[in-house]
Amino acid sequence: MAKAAPAEQLRLLDLARLDSEITKLKRTVTEASRDAEVDAAQARFTESGTSLAEVLARLTTQQAALKDSEVAVEKVTAHINKDQKRIDTNAGSASDMMALSHEVESLTKRRGDLEDAELEIMGDLEDLQAEHDAAAALNTQRSAELDAHTARRDAAVAALKEELAAVEVRRREAAATFDEGLFTIYERIRTRSGIGAARLFHGTSEASGIALAPGDLAEIKAAPADEIVFCPDTGAILVRSSEWGA
Repeated sequence: MAKAAPAEQLRLLDLARLDSEITKLKRTVTEASRDAEVDAAQARFTESGTSLAEVLARLTTQQAALKDSEVAVEKVTAHINKDQKRIDTNAGSASDMMALSHEVESLTKRRGDLEDAELEIMGDLEDLQAEHDAAAALNTQRSAELDAHTARRDAAVAALKEELAAVEVRRREAAATFDEGLFTIYERIRTRSGIGAARLFHGTSEASGIALAPGDLAEIKAAPADEIVFCPDTGAILVRSSEWGA
């Protein structure tokens, strides 16, 4: 049977406490990393970004429509000017002049219709620009909110990781003070079941939280003080002391 001085076995509880603290801190780091407020802020930012992209697409389409309208008006105006110049210079027969006059009249009406449509487009564009500005402002606000929540979360996680790193240093330092054989047994059990050592307190294994069967308890009580004994349920090293009513 493996043996270790009772004092050395007792020190295993300090190591076990450090391991328990490390486990809890790692769990806390994981939980802190999954921040519900950050997730909610991210969802709001994504939503506002989608809305901004949608209104920007409509704004871009309307800006293109205005440009097309302006080009159309310019073309009609150029045609009118060309015809009017021929009329003013009387460059053609009387029938040509009459035809040109009718064409100018028709084109002038066409230009008026295009200009009315252009004014409507400009009005819609003004409304869309205001909608875009509001969406952009909201998206900026949501971005700032996300940054704030992310910074808070990251600061909390960083503090926990710093605390975890300090405990891990203490754990490495403590582990280095143990006999290699005893530490190997402890590590093998801890890796398998999560708990390497625990007290036998008033007949109950603190590794399992279960009172030992009378036969198991009698066998452990009969074992020499320097003999390493184990929890029958978890396999953890059971550390004994007469003060604990083992």
